[in-house]
Formats: sequence, structure tokens, C-alpha cells
Amino acid sequence: MNPRLVCLSGPLAGQTFPLDGEALPIGRHSANRLQLPDLGVSRQHCVLEPAAGGFRLRDLGSRRGSFVNGLPVQERFLEEGDLVTLGDSLFLFQVREEGTPGSGPAVLLEGATPTAETTIHLSPEDALYSRPQEVLAALASDRGGRTARDLHTLLQVGTALQSLRSTPSLARRLLELVLAAVPAERAALLLADRGTAELADAFALDRHGATDPFPVSRTLAGKVLGERLSVLAADVLAEPDLAGAASLRGDLIQSLLAVPLSHLDRPLGLLYLDTREPGTRFDEGHLQLVTAVAGIAAAALATVRGIEWLEEENRRLAAGFAHDMVGESPRMREIYRLLNRVAATGSTVLLLGESGTGKELAAQAIHRASSRAERPFVAVNCATLSETLLESELFGHERGAFTGAVSRRTGKVEVADSGTLFLDEIGEIPLPLQAKLLRFLQEREIERLGSTRPIRVDVRVIAATNRDLERAARAGTFREDLYYRLNVITLHLPPLRERREDVPLLASHFAAQTSRRLGRPVAGFTPEARACLLRYDWPGNVRELANAVERALVLGEDDLIRPEDLPEAVLEAGAGPGAAVTRYHETLNETKKRLILAALAEAGGNVTKAGALLGLHPNYLHRLISNLGLRV
Repeated sequence: MNPRLVCLSGPLAGQTFPLDGEALPIGRHSANRLQLPDLGVSRQHCVLEPAAGGFRLRDLGSRRGSFVNGLPVQERFLEEGDLVTLGDSLFLFQVREEGTPGSGPAVLLEGATPTAETTIHLSPEDALYSRPQEVLAALASDRGGRTARDLHTLLQVGTALQSLRSTPSLARRLLELVLAAVPAERAALLLADRGTAELADAFALDRHGATDPFPVSRTLAGKVLGERLSVLAADVLAEPDLAGAASLRGDLIQSLLAVPLSHLDRPLGLLYLDTREPGTRFDEGHLQLVTAVAGIAAAALATVRGIEWLEEENRRLAAGFAHDMVGESPRMREIYRLLNRVAATGSTVLLLGESGTGKELAAQAIHRASSRAERPFVAVNCATLSETLLESELFGHERGAFTGAVSRRTGKVEVADSGTLFLDEIGEIPLPLQAKLLRFLQEREIERLGSTRPIRVDVRVIAATNRDLERAARAGTFREDLYYRLNVITLHLPPLRERREDVPLLASHFAAQTSRRLGRPVAGFTPEARACLLRYDWPGNVRELANAVERALVLGEDDLIRPEDLPEAVLEAGAGPGAAVTRYHETLNETKKRLILAALAEAGGNVTKAGALLGLHPNYLHRLISNLGLRV
């Protein structure tokens, strides 16, 4: 037993006041144990006194009187569920703990004989809780306290839903509250598409906490949503129109409730409850309660969905597609379009491309354009750690899991919960760890090293690699099943040599960025330097270009970047036909060409032997041959 007063409305709304073995004076004066700052309350208004194992309310000659269940009283022994009105404040008297037997709404069990007409229709406008005077009358005649308990449920619903800011969390909490108040086995919230009466989304919950979907009669849903009528079928099997529905007959539904949700005359969806337990029946009191709950939930749902739609529209309109990637070539425009489409889904993405093509920037762009944008973005480079350290980095570990594990550590997967996990260089993950990664992708569960307790996580995974995973899977160096699990949506980021028109734009971007960081003003590039940048193949792609520009700013002395400020590898590429270059670099490159061609001729075309003749490593000689245009 836990006697208490719960303030439902007034200055102290939402507060609970435990009742111990002492008297509780209530009034506006500060001398009262329960001071009520309400002008409709007298200075010493009433007192709650222990009596006969319970509590008795006694009025102290207040000006406006004390009311219990809508009736004025001078002295009254309080019972579970009584509503006490003092001035403009309303209190609920409770004795039992919430959820104990007898504290819930009444349930219509066997003994009530179903009639031929077991279906009741109710419009929201005719619902009891939309007519205050009838509610007060019901309170006055409410012997079992059911109306009081229903009002308490409605207060809980209103308080709980106002603080939620996402549709899934609101739907979950709403279904939990409804299942706590009504003897339903399952509940579902079906939501209409924006601006239409077509159902587009659904959330389900049962008494065991499962969220598995279950069938709902399309005919019934259409009737409730189209006619805006609440429907109670106390005995489905006795109702000819409903017993014929395959979804109801196949599931052996005994009793069901379906209530529309609408806001400002716009359909939002419907709330559906049913039970398959023999002997359990919903009654008209349950219909009245759920209809009132739907009215409160509709306002909160309309607000949350409106905010979500606005956020989605803002993301769509914000510069088309917000990202830090630079490039205006047709290839990059296509990449931006694909990234934008992929971001709207929750699917796993595999980014392929050479080193330095901007795969992490692409992953960040997907994250920022997704519904998880406000949640964590966590990046892990899978090529930099050993197998044990990488497993700990991903999944975490318990204290003592291995030598040096002096405390518990949370893994990056847990840190990314509700957000995005970016696995860079995923092709470098050792085979034993690939099996654990596959299990995480399939089950969305992890176990810390040294623990056997599974931890559920909600993470979107984006992986990246410069390796050919399909070939690696065929060769047995990468798990084939993991490859297919990752290869849901694949995007290829083009190397810089395939979008040369972006090189000047990128170079100017990096020059401005580095100039601000180093505090070294630079006006741009000379035509000769720009020609060198365009001619070079950039095997290191965007990353190599950024490093080359930074080197030029550090070593250069003029306000323009010149060819001699660029790395030697870039200079070796020379310039395209008709482009102006300095006589020095032109002569130098011609000399290199003659030396290399002579060495190749002497070695019979063997690059390794030619490298030995020139005193150069074969790899470096291969690069010189490409840069100087000698491949043909």
C-alpha cells in the first residue's frame, strides 16, 4: 500500500504527495504541510486524517468547499480512485501501487453474453471525454473509480507524449500506455501518408514487448479512416461482417478496437487493439478511453510529424546536397545525385575507389543528409590495428579481457549507436574478425571482449575500400558472405585522372584553405603550373593534390604558385600540347626521355634491367615512363 495524492490539474499539476501516518493540512497559507498556491483555496482549506486504516477528508470551513468525485463534502472517507477538487485544483487519491491487481480498468470477462449486435460505432465528437459535464456526472456515480482511473491514464498520456520528438519513440510510448490501460494482447499504430488517407507506416507492440508486425483487416482500417468512426467489436466471432475477414478469422481474434486519429480535420492514421484470449472482451468503457487517448495522441503526433517533415524538407533544400566534396564534373554531379538518394535509406553502403578519392567525405555526406544527421558519426580505420586491438576498438572489452585491459572500454560500434559507423579500409580486416563483423551486420548485436552478454545496437554501416573485394572473395582472402552483406548499395568514386576538369577547382580550393591555415597569402597559379597539374595523372588522387598544393605554398616565395614550387613528380608530367612551360623544365624532361629510351633499348625493353642500368628502382622507372608519356 502506498497512499498518495496525485495533482492532475492546477498550480501543482504533475506532482505527487505521499500520505504517511500524520494528518495532512491543505491550504493557501505556508503553515500547511501541503501549501496550495490557488486563489480558489482558503488559507486553511481542509485536512486529510488517518482513519480506520485509510484516510478521511475533512473540510475546515472553506469558502468554496471541498469536493469528492464532483460532490461537495464536509467529511468523507476516501477510496481508491477518488477525485478531490479544491478550488481550481484536481487531485487523484491512490492507495495501490500502479500495475497491482485491481488498479487497472475493469475487464469484461466471461459471464457477459454477446448479443447479435456486438459492434459499436462512436464518433470522436460523441465521446464521453469530450463533454466535461458528462464526465463530472460519471465521476459522481462512479462507484468503482473507473472514470477516475481513466482520467489518470489520460493525464499520463498527455504528459508522456508531449516530451517526445520522434515518431518511433512517440508510437512506442503510446502503445505501451494503451496496453497498460486496456486488456489488449496486441496494439498497433497505423499512420497515413502525408496529406492522404493511404496507410504508409505502422508500429506494433504486444504485451511481451515484441514489435513484430501482425495482420490488420484492410477493410476495417479503411472504414475507420474513411468514416472517422471508432469501432468496438466485443465479440468478433459473433459478428457476421467481421468473422468473414480472413485476417481476423485466421488469427482467431476474440475482440478488437479501432480508433481514428485526426488533427484539424486531417487524417493521421488509426489506433488498433485486439486480443486472442478466450473470454477477454473489450467494452464501451474501453472504447471511450481509447477514443480520448487517440484525441490527445493526434495533437502530439501531428506536431512531431510536422517537425520531421520540415526537417526533411530543410535537408532537401539546403544547398541541394550538403557536403564538403569539391567538383563540378559530370562524374561528380552523378556521384552527388547517388549519394543523396542513398542517404534517404538506411541500407548498408560500400564505397569503392582508389586511395585518396574522398571515400570518408562521401560517407560523411551520406550521414549528414540522412535521418541520423544529429546522431554520432564514428570512423574506424581497419588497416591501422592488429586483429585483437581492432576487435577491441570495434566491440569494446571488459576489464581483464586481455593483458593490458585494466578497465572496461566501450567499442566504436556502441559509441555509434543510433548513428553511422564508417569502416574505412574494410578489405584489410583479418579473416577471423570478419566472421564477428558478419554476425554484427546480421543480428545488430555485439559482445564485448571478455563478455557473453549481447548488446543490441542501431547503427547504419558505411564501408570503404580500395581493394577489389569481389576478387578477394573468389581468392578466399575475404569472406564471400560478408562481401554480399556489405554489397547492398555500391558506389564507385572516380579517380582524379577521370575527372581532370575538377583539378583546377580542387587546386584553388586547397590553396585558399592552406593559405588561411598558414597565414600565407597566395593569389593562385601561373598558367604553366596549372598546365602541369592538369597533365599529371595523380595516382594519389585528391589527397596527393592537397599535399602538392600545401608543399607549393610552403616552399614558394611569390604570391603565385609556379611550376618550380610543385613536386618533381608533377613537373615530370610536363604540359599538354601547346601549353607554355619554362625552357628549363622542358629541356630537363627531354633529357630524361632520351636517357630512359636509350636504357630501354639497351635492355631490350625490360624495365627492370633498364632501371638497373640507370640506377633507378623499377617502380620509380615505371612511374617516370607514365609521367613522361613514354608508354606507347
